[in-house]
Amino acid sequence: MQKFYLYRNAWRFDGASSKEQKLQIDEWKTLLKQGGLMVRNTYNFDCSEETCFWYVIKDHFNGFDELTPRVRNKVRHAFHYFEYRLISFDTMWEKTYPIIADTFADYPIHDRTMNQGVYEQYLSHCKERTFDYWGIFDKSNGQMVGFCTVNLWGNCCEYGVTGILSKYKRNGYYPYYGLYHHLNEYYLEKQQFVYVSDSARSITEHSQIQVFLIHNFHFRKAYCQLEVHYRWWMKLAVKMLYPFRKIIPLQRVKAILNMEAMQRGEK
Repeated sequence: MQKFYLYRNAWRFDGASSKEQKLQIDEWKTLLKQGGLMVRNTYNFDCSEETCFWYVIKDHFNGFDELTPRVRNKVRHAFHYFEYRLISFDTMWEKTYPIIADTFADYPIHDRTMNQGVYEQYLSHCKERTFDYWGIFDKSNGQMVGFCTVNLWGNCCEYGVTGILSKYKRNGYYPYYGLYHHLNEYYLEKQQFVYVSDSARSITEHSQIQVFLIHNFHFRKAYCQLEVHYRWWMKLAVKMLYPFRKIIPLQRVKAILNMEAMQRGEK
């Protein structure tokens, strides 16, 4: 059976998105017997059909030539202010919580809890797998002002949690431009990965990073099929609440109903 892990009461595939296969009934039922409320299953990765669910990926890199003059200038501006380099897990553990706390506080939508315990649980999850960790450093004083985790899957990878102190997101520093150009160069050109991914379509829409990557760095949508399997009572609750999905104010409930709409091909 394929390997899955439980995240926020939902089972997800624990591997490269291109390797996930359609689950049989006995397989997803086995997962639900172990806990959780639902199983998210995506398959037929990068299919030719335009579906309502996708992964945001990039599978080519042409350096500065692929960038518009506006984006190129912002990348160079970021390189002037910041250094991007690999860091150790210990550095992540010791120095990054204040950064992620500031990042979450700056989100326009607050759909999840972030505290030191939650963050340390995430880092412990990372330590059990194969991750790279990148630090963003202010060249003027050496201070770490941001970071990014990257989940490695053999010849591909997925960009994970990114945190940047909010004051550096403004005032013309452009740290995200430098970060993603640097990561794309490192993994696609230097490491010769088949693709890099920024994960699946967002169901919370708390961040516009995927739109940013498609517009500025030529990421694209790798369409796939989505199936969501629920516990029986959870399935009943989703069915009852679904007609009211556009007016329900609770972000966590809205996220589940958004995913259900994507499964039905209605969003």
